[in-house]
Amino acid sequence: MANFILQEAHEKANEIRVRTEHDFNLEKQTLIHKAKLDVHSEFEKKEKEREIQARIQKSTELGNSRVQKMKYRSELLVQLLSDATKRCALVSTDANYPSLLTRLLIQALIKIEENEVVIYCRSKDLATVNSVLPNAIKDFVKVMKDKAGVDLKPKVTVNQDRSKDLEESCGGGIIAVADDGRIVCDNTLEARLKLVYTELLPSIRAILFPEGQ
Repeated sequence: MANFILQEAHEKANEIRVRTEHDFNLEKQTLIHKAKLDVHSEFEKKEKEREIQARIQKSTELGNSRVQKMKYRSELLVQLLSDATKRCALVSTDANYPSLLTRLLIQALIKIEENEVVIYCRSKDLATVNSVLPNAIKDFVKVMKDKAGVDLKPKVTVNQDRSKDLEESCGGGIIAVADDGRIVCDNTLEARLKLVYTELLPSIRAILFPEGQ
């Protein structure tokens, strides 16, 4: 009887051990599988973070490169305008400058469309402006007569206040003023250059910075 009971106990203990080992192995496999999934998930998370950081860094570098390129282009265009302004100033030393002043005067008078106009110029151009002004007025009157059928007798004078003469930096040309300063036509060489520069800027950019470069 004792042997039977002992045998039963051994079998029961073996059954418990087998079931325990099975449950342990099952739990262990579950934990290992979960750990693998966690590791894989963490790896994917880290990899995505690395890819995002790499994209951010690449985007930042690309943005910085574009900013530097735009800065360089802007500096080059500013330098181009500065060089052109310096070259433009040489025009006033040319023998054809009086003829140019005449055309600038006529154009200003046509644009301003006023009978009483005051002309401002550089101090060094005063004598030249005074010498060409009569012919400029005559040609202006003729143009208005021929083109618009209007007879004009404009009163065009040169500014007498030397403190209001144009700065040398304007490169030459004139400014026409009417209606007590409310109407102004800036026909200085500097203003004309800036106007042409603005109008031609797209073409200048296309020449200096071809697409894709």
